[in-house]
Formats: sequence, C-alpha cells, structure tokens
Amino acid sequence: MASDDLKMRQRDALMVQAKAMLASQRSGTQIGGSPDLREGRSGSPASISALQSQLAQISQLRPGNTVSAVQPDPVTGEQYLVFSLLERECALKAEHIQGVERLVDVTAVPNVAPWVRGVINLRGSIASVVDLRTFLDMEQLSYNPRTRLLSVQYNEMVICLVVDAVSEMMPIPNAAITSIGSVRQATIPPWAIPFALGSASLDQRAVVLLDAARLLFSDKMQRYEALE
Repeated sequence: MASDDLKMRQRDALMVQAKAMLASQRSGTQIGGSPDLREGRSGSPASISALQSQLAQISQLRPGNTVSAVQPDPVTGEQYLVFSLLERECALKAEHIQGVERLVDVTAVPNVAPWVRGVINLRGSIASVVDLRTFLDMEQLSYNPRTRLLSVQYNEMVICLVVDAVSEMMPIPNAAITSIGSVRQATIPPWAIPFALGSASLDQRAVVLLDAARLLFSDKMQRYEALE
C-alpha cells in the first residue's frame, strides 16, 4: 500500500509539473523537430477523420452512454483498430481507443523513462505520451508523416501511444482469433507476448491482438520514473 501511495504521489507530481510546463509554452516541443509532422502536412486528413468518426460511433455503444450497448456479433466480431510496429500488424479493441492524432505539440518532461516522450494537452486533459517501439525494446526509427498517436483508455487510465502508422478499423470474428495460450510461438513476437490476447488470422495476414489492460497497467508502464 505504501508503494502504491508513493507511485500515486509521484504521478501527481509529474502531472502538476507537466501542466506548469504546458502553461508556460505557447506551443509544445515537437518530437523530432520536423515541420513535416505538423497538421495539414502529414498523411491524409480524410483517413484520420474517417477513423475518428468510426470511433465516435463505437463510443455511443459503450455501456454507460445514453444509447443502449450493442453486443458484438460473434460472426462479424468486435471492432479493432489496426496499426503497425516495424513491419508487424497489431491491433487494439476499438472500444479502448479514444482517438487517432498526428504527432504534434508534445512537451518533454524531465526525470522519466526514455520511452516516455512527454505530455500533451488532450482535449483539455494532460496525457502521457509513450513511444511504443521504445517501450517494447524494439528497433528505433525516425518519426515520419505516417507516425500516429493513439489515445488509449482503460478504466480511468489514458496513455497516448506512438505507433508507426494506422491502417484501418475492422471487425475480427472470434473464429479468426487464436488465444495466447494456443498460438504458435512464431506467430507472436517475443516483445508482444506479455501484452497480447492472441493472434488473428485474416486471409494472408497475421495480426497481433494487444490487451489494453495488460499494456497500460503493466509494471513497466507504471514505473515511468527515470532509473537512477
């Protein structure tokens, strides 16, 4: 309990510090420093708008909203947001995705783990930005116009994940999913195993299904402070 209280105080202190830094800047520090990542010059606005529209529709079906929740059809399956890391396709359940953003206006904060790139003002709230490649100990690449920021929520936790690209929103039927306990070792890379639900086989595609809860509430994600 004392350890949990300490983590909470450290996280609160980080958020206070981040808010002060954001307030003192007219615009945040842009990761990578490349103007090509700014709004209007990266990727297709229509694709992001379409994804945001789909996410908004899905959010209306979540429990607790005024619209009655609809159970996913086991044949068509639940909706997943598919994105890429290196050359591997991954996916998270769309119900846990708040939005898809371009990578702009990230404010760096001191004394955090190297995979924490900083914080952003996400529609009025402060959210941490995590480079998913670095977090998963993968090969590092420079950010480019296809780089995207996924705001992922589970319960009250919201973390923004930097991914290589976002391809589509799609339903994945239960019949196409192999659980983590049954999947062949070669299907899921070692870096994904601690955070994976399983793998989905779609035509000639193998998509790694990540678990938002395992990812956001993992011990590593909670230890965001820089190592001494």
